[in-house]
Amino acid sequence: MYAVIKTGGKQYRVAAEDVIEIERTGAEEGDIVEFPVLMVAGDGNVEIGTPMIDGATVAGQVMALSRGPKIIIFKKKRRKHYRRKNGHRQDLMQVQITEILTGGKKPSKKAAAPAAKKAAPAKEEKSKEDAKPAAKKAAPAKKAEAKADAKPAAKKAAAKKAPAKKAAAKKADTDKK
Repeated sequence: MYAVIKTGGKQYRVAAEDVIEIERTGAEEGDIVEFPVLMVAGDGNVEIGTPMIDGATVAGQVMALSRGPKIIIFKKKRRKHYRRKNGHRQDLMQVQITEILTGGKKPSKKAAAPAAKKAAPAKEEKSKEDAKPAAKKAAPAKKAEAKADAKPAAKKAAAKKAPAKKAAAKKADTDKK
């Protein structure tokens, strides 16, 4: 059984378990998306919509979000000193077709498995982040102590330089007179 769906201004011929690359919609990775059906064929009968088939949908799961190749757009008018160079990369997503549904049925598969995969790595990252701030808190305390020790020494050095500068300025003033 196969169907013809419409998305992103284009038509695609799909069957169950096909992976297609389409223009990105608002869906996230792991979500279930539904597409309107223009035509369904299989088991010797063909049903064509006007323009869509009522009660028929194709369900798919978003596998990955990506971007297409860079396309260069170059415009030029000869002898007019007019040139424009521009680039474009289309946002794409890979969708695996899970079901072709007719008769008003709803998709049966849920996106729970990919959501669980996302939740597990997030917990690991949080535990690493919790360990880092403790180390960062200790480091500023050490830096503050080092700065406190350095300040008196810096004041003494500045005090030594200041009289020398004043003496040099006085000597220059007396030389000018």
